[in-house]
Amino acid sequence: MKFKFEGEIGPLLPGIQLLSQELAFTLADDGLPVHVEQVAGVLDIKLEQGKGSIRYGKKHEFFRALGLFVQHAAHSESFLIEQQPQFDAVGPSLDLSRNAVLTVHSFKQLIRTFALMGLNSIVLYMEDLYEVEGEPYFGYMRGRYSYAELKEIDDYADQFGIEAYPGIQTLAHLEEFLKWDAAVHYRDTKGALLIDYAPSYELIEKMIKAASAPFRSNKINIGMDEAEEVGRGRFLDRFGHKERFDIMINHLSKVLEMVRKLQLTPLMYGDMFLKMASASEAEHYVFANEINISEHMLKHIPEDVQLVYWDFFNTNEQKYAQLLDTYSKLNRGAYPVFLGGIWTWNCFGTNYGLSLQASDAALKACKKKGVKQVHIAIWGDDGFENNHFNALLGLQFYAEHAYTGAHDVAQEVLNERVKFCTGIDASAFMQLKYLDETPGSVPDNVEQSNPSKFLLWQDVLLGLFDRHIEGLEMNAHYANLETAIQQQRDQTAKLDYLFEVPAQLCGVLKMKSQLGIEIKRAYDDKDLITLRHIAEHVLPELAKKVNDLRIAHRTQWFTMYKPFGWEVLDIRYGGVLTRLDSAGARLLDYVAGRIESIEELEQERLTFSYRNPSNDKGAGWSSYYFRIASPNVFFHVVQIF
Repeated sequence: MKFKFEGEIGPLLPGIQLLSQELAFTLADDGLPVHVEQVAGVLDIKLEQGKGSIRYGKKHEFFRALGLFVQHAAHSESFLIEQQPQFDAVGPSLDLSRNAVLTVHSFKQLIRTFALMGLNSIVLYMEDLYEVEGEPYFGYMRGRYSYAELKEIDDYADQFGIEAYPGIQTLAHLEEFLKWDAAVHYRDTKGALLIDYAPSYELIEKMIKAASAPFRSNKINIGMDEAEEVGRGRFLDRFGHKERFDIMINHLSKVLEMVRKLQLTPLMYGDMFLKMASASEAEHYVFANEINISEHMLKHIPEDVQLVYWDFFNTNEQKYAQLLDTYSKLNRGAYPVFLGGIWTWNCFGTNYGLSLQASDAALKACKKKGVKQVHIAIWGDDGFENNHFNALLGLQFYAEHAYTGAHDVAQEVLNERVKFCTGIDASAFMQLKYLDETPGSVPDNVEQSNPSKFLLWQDVLLGLFDRHIEGLEMNAHYANLETAIQQQRDQTAKLDYLFEVPAQLCGVLKMKSQLGIEIKRAYDDKDLITLRHIAEHVLPELAKKVNDLRIAHRTQWFTMYKPFGWEVLDIRYGGVLTRLDSAGARLLDYVAGRIESIEELEQERLTFSYRNPSNDKGAGWSSYYFRIASPNVFFHVVQIF
């Protein structure tokens, strides 16, 4: 396909040339003429009688329009498409702090996809993933970005009209820096900075300068979410008890002084304010029925910080509307930035059942309330066994919502856009949800289960989750899913490799899911023949499959990410392999009569948690590998004050 763009395209040309490679078109004098015009508040594309036009309001809208034009010109000689942007800013908040640090190359690949979708904002969530002068342990061996790398990412995004800016932490969520001896003096608790301590503020000022310097944008998210532990460690010893709201406001005022001095525009997560205003702080504020905002709170929250309301849980539009109104009170009548999420964390698959329901409800509420900025969290908790790319269907859903008015996003339109922008069928992405939406889960996995995680990492002799899956045909589920994933694959697609790990994981879980139950049953029945067969044949075959999965996962990781952090998953896979070997040895010792019993198999199996099929809370959930792998001491955290 050849095009001849006419009009003022100078500032657009670098982005056009980059996407021409992605979309396989060329620029030529004998190409299809397309007149380009920038018109405020307008976004439309047209093709008739061999001539095209693109009218757009903002730079990023042109690249969405370009994609739409190429998409429709491929199979139609005449069309008119008009769209109306619903938000001033929409785009992902990419977690780069949980080991999976995107390479600059991978970042660029995602940015091109975001441009085609029409997204115009990227938050780089970096707890300690940038260089801070005089702090060599800040991001040490964690894959931190250099100034040059961050600037290259920002420069690349700017070619498409995409604003990139940093999201950092200036209070809590700093465990990975504060764990070092060199940082102990900054520590209040294991994850929170010591407030009212001069060196802490010297550090924060350097952090803000370093994180903001590579970016054109003057925006910076200063974090401060989930800071429940603040004031309860060394601060308490030094200064005695103080109300947490007063502690936070005092700290926030000092941080904002630094931000103002640098002429930056601050955002911060607002959850701590709502938690402190909730009738029960033990209840997560997004589920709270009673939130009472005092005049004292309203008076002391600074006017020049924009609050971010994050919520990935609710599927009820009215609940989002209610909480948006609550935030507007804190924001003195202005609605907050909204941060939704695509559930990529604590699992190998992406929970699209919950994610799309929650996102649809949230975005409808945001449009009705007039929210102007919307972001999408792609978290990677506990080592990010999943990956950022597996959220692309969800990001496309946000993009289509962002250019659709009051009516629903049409499924056919979404499917076509996903295929065009990513090269992957939407149905292939949707298969990923079934890694965790298994027998025993609730519909659409809205009561979250993550068996893809706990069934892989749990020990076959200890079987911590075996009670959760008793009577559930997990092996058959994963065997069927393996076939379904393979049937959806398209070897010609650039992103087809995303499905190698899920397919191989299914190959492991179709053998391993119920193996602990089978071993326990054979042991209780004193079925030595079955135990010997498992030890000599099943466990070695399973070990080979686990190692094949490890290698596939390693290949995927190094395609996307810096090497730092892979060692964590390598160690986890190694743990499974060595425990399979030990399990085989234990079984053979018992079968041969060298030991009288296998004590691990003498133990009664209990449920791991209240989230289990017996109370309709799903198949089970654990956020942490070390809790899944063993109930015994993995490490002992000693809080140093």
